[in-house]
Amino acid sequence: MTLLSVRGVSKRFGGLVAVNNVSFDVAAGELVGLIGPNGSGKTTLLNILSGLADPDGGEILLDNVPCQGLTPERLAHRGVMRMFQLTRVFRRMNVIDNLLVAGRALGLGADEALARAHALISELRLDVIRHLDAGQLSGGQMKLLEFGVCFMVPPRIALLDEPFAAVHPTMKEIMGDFIRARHEKGQTFILVSHDMPVVVELCPRAVCMNAGAVIIDATTREVLNDPRVIEAYLGGQAA
Repeated sequence: MTLLSVRGVSKRFGGLVAVNNVSFDVAAGELVGLIGPNGSGKTTLLNILSGLADPDGGEILLDNVPCQGLTPERLAHRGVMRMFQLTRVFRRMNVIDNLLVAGRALGLGADEALARAHALISELRLDVIRHLDAGQLSGGQMKLLEFGVCFMVPPRIALLDEPFAAVHPTMKEIMGDFIRARHEKGQTFILVSHDMPVVVELCPRAVCMNAGAVIIDATTREVLNDPRVIEAYLGGQAA
């Protein structure tokens, strides 16, 4: 069953076409890698999908209902959650309170939010730093906290923008395990990453963009061995 449909979406910044007539579908329970070289339009597309930017053309359907133009808050209440390349947490709040704020904002009661926060802290291995302010955490720990924030209420679809960038291998392993476990339970993801081994490991399917357009949408192995992808992104070497 199709959960998200992107139909002919475009976005311009002056004379620059950042997203050019992009179309693809994401079925419920899929884990789709969104790849491409720097400047290919991936983050701009995630900004549109998460309500941070309005498309100049095209349509986005969530559960077959148009959702383009909705604010990030309204999309969050409809189950669209976003992790950012530059982590966004409340740096002057401790780990537990960051999670509680997210849970209460999405409608959880106090007791349910606290129980959910403790469960995520344990799963993400943040126990020893649960009372530290987020600003005291390492970059990888803040990424793990942002995972928790996104999953205080399990989203319909999680949009992850470079979650593994500049992260210690131990943190990367925790993130990968978290994504894999959620996917096995039916969670839907769009994952933007330049970490090709992680994309191959986690994503059965990939969509590759270049110069704002989709150049191929296929299994991840097919995508990484496509000559257009090799030329655009992988420096001339097939996977």
